Amino acid sequence: MTTPAEAPKSVLVVEDEQSIRDILTELFDVEGNVVTAAELLPDALEQLRTQRFDLIVTDLRLGGKRDGGLQVMALAGMLSPDATVLVLTAYPDDSNRQASFRLGALHFIEKPVDLSTIAQLAVNAGVRSAFTPA
Repeated sequence: MTTPAEAPKSVLVVEDEQSIRDILTELFDVEGNVVTAAELLPDALEQLRTQRFDLIVTDLRLGGKRDGGLQVMALAGMLSPDATVLVLTAYPDDSNRQASFRLGALHFIEKPVDLSTIAQLAVNAGVRSAFTPA
């Protein structure tokens, strides 16, 4: 008896720094995932309006906006309420941490972060990465 193929997992990477965005996109660009990358807040909000995501990895500050990632989380909470949200930041102050958790983030991660940490958190959410054994 065969089992139906599992639906692809959708991943949104929101990061204004191209090198980090590229690395995160590559991390999740594996069989079984559909990865979308957004550089700035308007791009991210448009993606959230048009698609539901299983995993959202967002930077807290986007294009100089202190609350860009918080806006991503707020809209994600309405449009992709089942998504696992990982917040990355180089500015880990307590008010941002508390606001992120109030808006539904499951993890608030200080940069720099080891990719294996992000990969493990994704696997815990049911999303494969390049670190996941085949």
